[in-house]
Amino acid sequence: MLETGRPLPIPYRAKIVLPLGLAAISFASVFIKLCEAPPLVICAYRLGIAGLILVLFNFRPLRRELGVLTRREIFLALLAGLFLSLHFAFWITSLKYTSVASSVIFVTTNPIFVSLASVLFLRERLSLSLFFSILVAVIGGLLIGWSDWGAGNQTVYGDFLALLGAVMATGYLLAGRRLRPKMSLGPYITLVYGAAGVLLILFAFLNEDSFFGYSSKDYLLFLLLALIPQLIGHTTVNWALRFFSATLVAVIILGEPVLATLLAFLLLAEPVGPNILLGGTLVLIGIYLSAREERKLTAS
Repeated sequence: MLETGRPLPIPYRAKIVLPLGLAAISFASVFIKLCEAPPLVICAYRLGIAGLILVLFNFRPLRRELGVLTRREIFLALLAGLFLSLHFAFWITSLKYTSVASSVIFVTTNPIFVSLASVLFLRERLSLSLFFSILVAVIGGLLIGWSDWGAGNQTVYGDFLALLGAVMATGYLLAGRRLRPKMSLGPYITLVYGAAGVLLILFAFLNEDSFFGYSSKDYLLFLLLALIPQLIGHTTVNWALRFFSATLVAVIILGEPVLATLLAFLLLAEPVGPNILLGGTLVLIGIYLSAREERKLTAS
């Protein structure tokens, strides 16, 4: 568990932890594509299993920290859980209609929304250089998904759902940015993941989805989704919010389309065209420029 003292300006361990977390998140779309269960059931199992595991390790510290939180801070945690549940509901459903490349690209366009909301509501500084780096990364992401636009109405619908997932991810990141410095990592993710899991179970019941009768492969994929992308990947993102701006964290997540597209090519035989290669290069350039700009802002 991360200590709750004053955050380091540039934590060196982030250079190792964040790339590992990004790789873990990138496996999610492949696992979901391989799973035959309904989208809301996949969501509910992913967050439900993760929440149960976290409760086992963080029950006492969570109970202790809940006792000192204000009502507003508890509301922020529940709001983050709501945004997270909607993010997964929209995004995982989108993967049933469109390709991994397009879905992950559109769901990671949230830096556009994060940067605007950070300036308007969090009063964070957005320099021209950081805006340009975000623009480069987003253009690269759009190039990756460009070839999928002509595939039909279902594909467009899937892209739209992924875009809604990006909007929900923005709310999740911004709520976490407000609350994360006030809570240690374990209790925070236990509360947020748990709230999201309960909401997703409710959504699945309202949709009349069954939680039983699936293949052993699907149940294994539920477990892998909870352990790798969720507990390792998304926990790393929440850890990073203690040190970095919500804008930078969102831009770093743009590396997911590159890795996810590569994994989809290797494991699902999804094609990789020139747009994907060029777009992936631009995404990586945007991430590098954003990281360099963040170091300048931290040092100033």
